[in-house]
Amino acid sequence: MATVKIYPNTPIGEIKPLHGTVNGPVANHDGSGGTVDAFKKMGVPLVRLHDSSFFVNYGGEHTVDISGIFPDFEKDAEDKDAYDFFYTDSYIKRCLMTGAKILYRLGQRIEPHPKKYHVHPPKDFYKWAQICEHIVRHVNEGWNDGTECGVEYWEIWNEPDNVPACWTGTMEQFYDLFEITAKHLKSCFPHLKIGGPAFAEWSVDNGRVEHFLKEMKRREVPLDFLSWHTYSRVLEDFTRRSGKVRGLLDENGYPEAESIVDEWNYLINWKDGLQESRVKLMTMEGAAMASALLCAAQDLPIDKMTYYDARPCGFCGLFKPFTYEKYKTCHAFELFNRVYGEKNRINVECDDGDVYVLAAKGEKCAGIVTYYTYDENAAEKEITLDIGNAAKLYRLDSERDAVFMGEYPAVGRITLKPNSVLYFESEE
Repeated sequence: MATVKIYPNTPIGEIKPLHGTVNGPVANHDGSGGTVDAFKKMGVPLVRLHDSSFFVNYGGEHTVDISGIFPDFEKDAEDKDAYDFFYTDSYIKRCLMTGAKILYRLGQRIEPHPKKYHVHPPKDFYKWAQICEHIVRHVNEGWNDGTECGVEYWEIWNEPDNVPACWTGTMEQFYDLFEITAKHLKSCFPHLKIGGPAFAEWSVDNGRVEHFLKEMKRREVPLDFLSWHTYSRVLEDFTRRSGKVRGLLDENGYPEAESIVDEWNYLINWKDGLQESRVKLMTMEGAAMASALLCAAQDLPIDKMTYYDARPCGFCGLFKPFTYEKYKTCHAFELFNRVYGEKNRINVECDDGDVYVLAAKGEKCAGIVTYYTYDENAAEKEITLDIGNAAKLYRLDSERDAVFMGEYPAVGRITLKPNSVLYFESEE
């Protein structure tokens, strides 16, 4: 028996908007259809543009990546005709129309196949930084028939530690590229947030993040945020790594820098568990893991998160390919957003380590109770739920997609299946 108690009159701060995604909505050319309405219902606060060029609906090879926007590196960085912004512009506008903000990854998509095309160190680091500058000016300042989108977060590269899929050079070469680009962009745009480099999860554990931060501090490189990744079904991995990253930032002279987890999802492991992981992240197990983490991370030293991936692909637990029907995790994000919409987080108590609870009070009191486990033999849990007021209940589980289940008393008992989410809301 688990006990969950909600304290509607005990505010403890605001809920963090952690329900961002890597990549934005799919849509028709006029912006209709696809997953636009789902994005609005999920209330996605932040879209990270990365691996976008894999997906033809966004614009394919011509989208976001430096090689797609500036395809001939031999041309002059000041030459307006050397740039192709067409699909990137339309993609960014589509993301913004949902109400999301943008984190723009400057660099290249992952190249996991044997032949590498664009993940080599640039021929000229200074010129590459100038190209990045012109992309920022186009997106934010209208340069070259551009826009004024107000994109604040600009990330330098992705997983330079993932060699050779994302970087074929040495780490010293990457440090040089990062230093040159960060200093140049910060001198041009001191009001923007410049950071990166989207480290893979192992670099938090093996000391590479620490070495990067020490080296950047030695070189006096500005850093507004450090981005890093974790794929795991074990929530303790997020707890451990987030604490370590925050500590390293503080210890190495970047106490104001944000810690951003801009790739995360359910994962058993990258080897013999990969295929099973791809299946489970599309089921209630993946959805419950996502819901549990969105709740648990409220108390972790994480400033922002973006789920990989909203692009219909092998790591998308939000939408089915081709039809774009919603998977269970999409419903979990929608329920989280309903709680987030009340803004003011309230205190909760729970005496069960597999049950994750988050609640807020604004115009109404709303909350989610998630029972998450990857134990195949886990049993149902009977929960004593004290909300404080009578409430409406909704269930998300293997049979229901956030279905209304009726009225619930202020205090009562309810049974939850393993990997299920309960949403409640009260008008009082």
